[in-house]
Amino acid sequence: MKGTRMSEARKNPVEFDVPDCIERRWSPIAYSAEAVDAATLAALFEAARWAASCFNEQPWRFVLARRDDAERFGPMLDCLVPPNREWAQHAGALVIVCAMNEFGRNGKPNPHAWFDSGQATTQLMLTAVHHGLHCRAMGGFDAQKARELLQIPEQADPVCAVAIGRLDDGSRLEAGVAARDQAVRDRHSLDEIVFEGSFGSSAKLG
Repeated sequence: MKGTRMSEARKNPVEFDVPDCIERRWSPIAYSAEAVDAATLAALFEAARWAASCFNEQPWRFVLARRDDAERFGPMLDCLVPPNREWAQHAGALVIVCAMNEFGRNGKPNPHAWFDSGQATTQLMLTAVHHGLHCRAMGGFDAQKARELLQIPEQADPVCAVAIGRLDDGSRLEAGVAARDQAVRDRHSLDEIVFEGSFGSSAKLG
């Protein structure tokens, strides 16, 4: 449905009672060129700041580039693979999520850093929905290029890129991409992912 969008009314077909921001969270491709104000960005990163982490290490680090700051936005956009670059150029902001790969207290490797940084990123993304924004996380980026262009040190692993912004009507997307953007989302059933007693033995829920 190119040119129309189920904006904020769009909800996931959840089967049980979940918070509204989870029911409304999805990962759109069509973003408007509208900037994201500093106060809202601060709220998103504040939510990320309060994520749980192993030994309270808080390994997450975020490199931010706002669309209205071409000097910073351009290099970060260049870190994305071309298909992502095509639509992400319209996002209000881009972020490279990094994970500090060593414990600060003893310098030993932190095997939980990526997981913990993912938790922080999820809190950021859900808070974006709360503020009328949406995010799309991307694995399609050049981590080494990001390290070089954004001066990311060796003790920080570039984990993913995230686009943040407000929804657009999708008119800039190619027909096939627009259809994918509007497709109904689905998930594995609870029977397929929640086991009880032993792996593969579906839990009896609901």
